This record gives sequence, structure tokens and C-alpha cells, in this order.
Amino acid sequence: MISHRKFHFHHSSGGTAFAVRVVPRSAKTEIVGFMEDGTVRIHLTAPPVEGKANQQLIEFLSEIFQIKPSRIEIAAGESSKNKIVTVEGLSPLEVEQILTENLQQR
Repeated sequence: MISHRKFHFHHSSGGTAFAVRVVPRSAKTEIVGFMEDGTVRIHLTAPPVEGKANQQLIEFLSEIFQIKPSRIEIAAGESSKNKIVTVEGLSPLEVEQILTENLQQR
């Protein structure tokens, strides 16, 4: 069943939590857009084996947000394409602005 709730950027303890849908084994690592429910869609070049896609996601987001990888956590969905990611030290507005600024133009 598909959920039709709008997911946005939420305060979590000391930062922001948001939903991510990853597409592993893509041609390029990039933020490609926001889905109807507010989930951030991100393409990754890494395969979804041995945690490689998760590690690439954390490294990619740390570059985008210009923070240490230790401040980013996959809070839920480590073995799924659908994940909840938390970013420590940034407000929901800051996270949304940075992701939007780094959205690839298609």
C-alpha cells in the first residue's frame, strides 16, 4: 500500500530527519528530485552490497552539507531503498535549502 502522507523535514534530537529513496548502481551520484510525498530521491553509483551504497550516501550527504560523515546517520532502512536519514546540527529549513540548491537540473 502506498502512503499518501506528505513527509517533510522534521526536527530530530539535535538536527533534522528526512526520508530518502536511493537508486543504487546509477550512472552518477546526484540528488534527482523530491517525490510526491516529500521523499528525497538520490541516485548512487555504488551497488547495494556490503553497505557500499549506504556508505556512499553518507559520504555524498556530508559533502553536500559540508559536515563530518559522523554527523549523518541512517536511522531506519539500512537494507532498504527507502531510508530515514538524520543530520545533526542543521535545521529542517537548512537541510531543505541545501538539498534544493544541489538538485540536478534535468
